[in-house]
Amino acid sequence: MTQAEFYRQGELVGVLTAQPLDRVLDYKAPEGGCFHGAFVEVPLGPRKVLGVVWGGGKGDYDRSKIRSIIRVLDVAPMREEMQLFLQRAAEYTLTPLSAMLRLATRAPGLSDPPSMQKVYRAGGAEPDRMTDARARVLDTLEEYGGLAFTLKELADTAGVSTSVVKGLVKQGTVLEEDRPRDLPFAQMQPDQAGKNLTGDQAAAAQALQAAIQTGRYGTTLLRGVTGSGKTEVYLEAVAECLRQGRQALVLLPEIALTAEFLTRVEARFGTKPAEWHSGVTMTERRRIWKMVGQGGAQMVIGARSALFLPFQNLGLVVVDEEHDTSYKQEDGVLYNARDMTVLRASICGARVVLASATPSLESWVNAEAGKYDKLTLTSRYGDAVMPDMRAIDMRSETLPSDRWISDSLQREVNARVAKGEQSLLFINRRGYAPITLCRACGHQIGCDHCDARMVEHRFLKRLVCHQCGESKPIPETCPNCQAEGKLAPVGPGVERLAEEAQELFPDARVVTLSSDMFGTARALKAQIRDIAEGGADIIIGTQLVAKGHNFPLLTLVGVIDADLGLQGSDLRAAERTFQLMRQVAGRAGRSSRKGLALLQTYQPEHPVIRAILAGDEDGFWRAEAEERRHAGVPPFGRMAGIILSSTDLQEVFDLGNDMARRDGPIRQIGAQVFGPAPAPIARVRGRHRVRLLIKADKGAPLQAAITRWLAQFRPGNQTRISVDIDPQTFY
Repeated sequence: MTQAEFYRQGELVGVLTAQPLDRVLDYKAPEGGCFHGAFVEVPLGPRKVLGVVWGGGKGDYDRSKIRSIIRVLDVAPMREEMQLFLQRAAEYTLTPLSAMLRLATRAPGLSDPPSMQKVYRAGGAEPDRMTDARARVLDTLEEYGGLAFTLKELADTAGVSTSVVKGLVKQGTVLEEDRPRDLPFAQMQPDQAGKNLTGDQAAAAQALQAAIQTGRYGTTLLRGVTGSGKTEVYLEAVAECLRQGRQALVLLPEIALTAEFLTRVEARFGTKPAEWHSGVTMTERRRIWKMVGQGGAQMVIGARSALFLPFQNLGLVVVDEEHDTSYKQEDGVLYNARDMTVLRASICGARVVLASATPSLESWVNAEAGKYDKLTLTSRYGDAVMPDMRAIDMRSETLPSDRWISDSLQREVNARVAKGEQSLLFINRRGYAPITLCRACGHQIGCDHCDARMVEHRFLKRLVCHQCGESKPIPETCPNCQAEGKLAPVGPGVERLAEEAQELFPDARVVTLSSDMFGTARALKAQIRDIAEGGADIIIGTQLVAKGHNFPLLTLVGVIDADLGLQGSDLRAAERTFQLMRQVAGRAGRSSRKGLALLQTYQPEHPVIRAILAGDEDGFWRAEAEERRHAGVPPFGRMAGIILSSTDLQEVFDLGNDMARRDGPIRQIGAQVFGPAPAPIARVRGRHRVRLLIKADKGAPLQAAITRWLAQFRPGNQTRISVDIDPQTFY
């Protein structure tokens, strides 16, 4: 750092805190001074809070009342490129800068001084006797794959008292160790031999390596059919990044994918990378945050929030399954991790690889226009070939009203079970049934706090609202007419499908894969590993199974309701259905055994169903792009959603109507405001929701216009305004 970036004791500095103030506050530099970007602890009212030295102070406040920074934290300062990224991300998403800083400081104990701590991990000795409490401790240690815990973390996670853990320490069953709180990760070996690549894989890997060697920003769309070896290709790009002495980040859309991926990374580089997601312990989370900032973590595998880690020298970001909707953050700060990845990489001169078998239309259009480089893998790795795809016309099937697996699909599953192969039955609905209906009065049980139907989860013996998480026991009587024994589940969910499969295939091992059926991410990973090793004959799954899993024995995929995603008015409905069906079908036949995908549909002539069966991906994207271009919607136009919510329905509608009338700043850029209208789910957690939608030309200065527009209004204390730039959903 240059001398100009250092502030001597008593000089005014501007400190940005993560508190909801949305402004930089003046403080005096502490004894010993501080650098620009330093993480500091400052007084704010009666509290001590974390902040970052954002620049020089303004001095527009009575200097005698300006307080001093309490202390500078012993962590790497925030780099200027990170500050710029947070500023530009805040400007793009119209998010307060303090909220962006909260995303970048999501690690516990950052203000704790460096010290030793006692950590606990699995030992080798057997306990003298086994109890339920001791078994829970050992299961927890095994479940987290050798990670170290603090005493409180281990006891809390296992649901036992600390004395149980200490008793196991005395017997050598659990090891107690003193170690520095935050250690660097083991060095990765980029020159360790990887897998032998095919011709087109090797060519793609070389192109990515050459791009990384330039040290400049660029984005590459790595497109390849499911099972084509995209992972092995981009791992070679990671290797080149590590050779250049830079850090690599791989974003995955689903925690359940990390177990298999970590195994592949360890085999390629000789050690495990850092792992950042909700399934890691708080102790590990703080260690990763600090080591990333100090350069002690070369590679991070993570969920979308890993993009906000304080990388010292980021050289490569891979967004695997880049089309996946889980990259869009729908709560709090509304951002798309794929788009923010491109922004961050452009600032720090890193390479971006967007990998997918079914890319988003936005990425496809950017690649076709030459804005992104494009690499394509056209065939599966090794002996594997793409599965055959056929439709089952449900109009010609005779099924009872309480059955969803057609006779045609049943025959194919029986044939696979007889051969010792696996079948996947896919339905994109969690729970047992989406509707619980009273056959006496027709009442549908809804959430008390949302305008959403409650979903029966039979394994929990409860009704659950998928909007707010509220749950309640399944009632014995109708809450509307009090009739007993008249409540009936309507429609299939993944649990009901599993029940039907058990009846149709009594000798088969049936396993259900749904994210809400597992208490921990580790338990879900263990189940997926067991399936891959042949621990099931029939897999019943939601969209969780479509995300990159490799089940070598899986040769049949049956989609129960291929028409489900085609309903509704979402502009991305066709795109998402196409992606989901192709991804699910791609689970079949990933080894030398030929695969088959069967789509149960009542609309076999629908253009999307025909495109899925034909496998004409470029034809589908071209047709979809032309429709969007004609309509002037993304990626050929811009959209923003404005969500108003309040406990007072009249207040929120009055504000929405006022905003629609006073839309001058929006019209000045040639844009339109639609609404207000009740949101499709008009009440969530007791708050009434109203939406407005803004549609603008591609090059319109949308954020600036929205800022001027919103500045006209002063909503009441109960009313919240949320702005969603580039909305992905419209509920």
